[in-house]
Amino acid sequence: MKNVVVTPEVAKEHGLTADEYARIQATLGRDPNITELGIFSVMWSEHCSYKSSRIHLRKFPTKGPRVLQGPGENAGIVDIGDNLAVCFKMESHNHPSFIEPYQGAATGVGGILRDVFTMGARPIASLNSLRFGRPEHPRTPFLVEGVVSGIAGSGNCIGVPTVGGEVFFDECYDGNILVNAFTLGVVRHDRIFRGYASGIGNPIIYVGSKTGRDGIHGATMASGEFDEKSEEKRPTVQVGDPFTEKLLLEACLELMKTDCVEGIQDMGAAGLTSSTFEMASRAGTGFVMHLDRVPQRETEMTPYELLLSESQERMIIVARKGREQEVLDIFDKWDLDAAVIGEVTADGIARLLMDGVTVAEVPIAAVTDEAPIYDRPVERPAWQDDLNRLDLSALPAPSDLSESWLALMSCPEMADKKWVYRQYDYMIRTNTLVAPGSDAAVLRIKGTRKAVAISSDCNPRYCYLDPFVGGMLAVCEGARNVACSGAEPIGLSDCLNFGNPERPEIMWQFRSAIEGISKACETLAIPVVSGNVSLYNETMGKGIYPTPTVATVGLLEDADDRVVSWFRAEGDLVFLLGAERVDVELGGSLYLKQVHGRVAGVPPAADLAHEKRLCAFLKSAASKRLLASAHDLAEGGLACALAECCITRPDGPVGATVTNPFPESVRPDFALFSENQGRVLVSCRPADGAALLAAASEYHIGISQLGTVGGDTIVVADIARLNTAETYKAWSEGFANALGFGE
Repeated sequence: MKNVVVTPEVAKEHGLTADEYARIQATLGRDPNITELGIFSVMWSEHCSYKSSRIHLRKFPTKGPRVLQGPGENAGIVDIGDNLAVCFKMESHNHPSFIEPYQGAATGVGGILRDVFTMGARPIASLNSLRFGRPEHPRTPFLVEGVVSGIAGSGNCIGVPTVGGEVFFDECYDGNILVNAFTLGVVRHDRIFRGYASGIGNPIIYVGSKTGRDGIHGATMASGEFDEKSEEKRPTVQVGDPFTEKLLLEACLELMKTDCVEGIQDMGAAGLTSSTFEMASRAGTGFVMHLDRVPQRETEMTPYELLLSESQERMIIVARKGREQEVLDIFDKWDLDAAVIGEVTADGIARLLMDGVTVAEVPIAAVTDEAPIYDRPVERPAWQDDLNRLDLSALPAPSDLSESWLALMSCPEMADKKWVYRQYDYMIRTNTLVAPGSDAAVLRIKGTRKAVAISSDCNPRYCYLDPFVGGMLAVCEGARNVACSGAEPIGLSDCLNFGNPERPEIMWQFRSAIEGISKACETLAIPVVSGNVSLYNETMGKGIYPTPTVATVGLLEDADDRVVSWFRAEGDLVFLLGAERVDVELGGSLYLKQVHGRVAGVPPAADLAHEKRLCAFLKSAASKRLLASAHDLAEGGLACALAECCITRPDGPVGATVTNPFPESVRPDFALFSENQGRVLVSCRPADGAALLAAASEYHIGISQLGTVGGDTIVVADIARLNTAETYKAWSEGFANALGFGE
């Protein structure tokens, strides 16, 4: 990029529109040089500026009595008492993971870890939400293997357990997979750090790995849709080194025990550019930076390359003046590069020099606060009405209902994901109390009696049929999952994955989902404290299902109150919470997709008031030790939830016999697989049955005793039955068999 003459055509190649380029010219009062164009192009990219989404994101409820840091920083922070807080965020690495699955996923994990520890928090857990194309698609096994290996390779080496997540398959992801990563850390109130370039004259210090040419224009690549030339974008995928990241984590946390740090930020998307400009923007300052002082691993790197490189394991620190040597000494101790590359100024201008020559000079606010904001056209698609039509009476009834039930349990969406999570070290650091396989992971907060529960959730089929309701249901399921573990939902991070925002129907999906999430969060009093938007998830004009993934965090004041999803002991009583919810709701259901090959209808109804009472009841019942298990009914309805309660038991599968909660007039297959929301299967010791009924009545939760745990069969009235051992085998082998992995 030496001596390139900037023209409108060059600007277009950088992802800038003609209007945006004209705006840059007007701001500078001249044509930008190539380095300045690079700065604007990455900072005004969708990935960095949120120019299509920002006006809608303002609808989220972001405040609450526990919120110490909401959106706008590297991660959100929520108080958990005793001078402690949890710091967490969810991020996407979709495009890079499709192009190069191992490094794409690995650097996605590394990036979200840095977002958390740059706030001063020690990461204690990660989870993920993965969406792949059809299992039979020739590229899907390669992508699954690469992504899972990348997540494992990063998390295991750094020493942060990957404790949960979800894996979903659908043809809409054939050309555009989703890799969403979440990390949670613990921080003391007096050790919270933020990304501010404060203090005129304070030094700007580069720390971590050297800068190379990997990842250049990664943010721009993530802000466009795929085409037949996507494979050529491999050079824009970053390359990570988890062992260096571990050193960086420990060095930063050691530095944070001193009082040297004024501000700190990870070099993520757009690298050195985004970190310095964003820090100065938050503080209302400017800076001078000497690019020739940046540690480099390649020769003759240009200013353009140094600023736009997305090499991994790098941070920017604004230290207090006169304390530079202390910072340098700590990073030298950990065998990491560190160099003073600039200082904070008062005039709001970024001046970038190379060998003493000014190579770029731009106003900070023009690049950050004054980035374009678009209120893009919104239109409900004409095909939505046809999609929402579903005549249940036209669906043929299965000839063998038990066989259909078994087929659902073995399909890759429902089947055991041990092939995935066995590659993760989910017990490292010894905080994990409930490992992958339950409704939520539960981790102790060392030094206290507290624990946190975390879960990631979204049903894309629901969001495709009705993004508003689908957004609400994603929040409700996340809240139910942590509540089923005995926790109170206290905060949420999101990862909003959608197609091309320049298409009005996509913006309708996006706006509707945000409004649904917002309404549910307001009613359930769960603030959105961090998140990420990933747009342009399309290939050759075909977009993914709207997939607004949410990661929910819950708090248990006493870790011993935790509850698991599987049945504990033979003879325990089985109850259904939300038993009054008996309307047949099969729109977007797993049964409709797997057995009848259709995605149609309207999604199940959301009753937010009921969901709020249900979560409060589950937390209360857990604290009174009334529950032996709790498992929410989601994909596959009553039948699949019941089977999961029986066969996921670590001590070995167990049977159960229950009645049919639906009226006799309801078709048996509809009763088994209807996905009514707000329902939870719980079990308890026989001695606690009366107390459980009384407690549910107190919270106005409909409850019905369905049956008991025991035997070697799973039975729903006279409708269907499965052999427990046969079901376990089909479920445990289904995922690997569908992808051709074997055991």
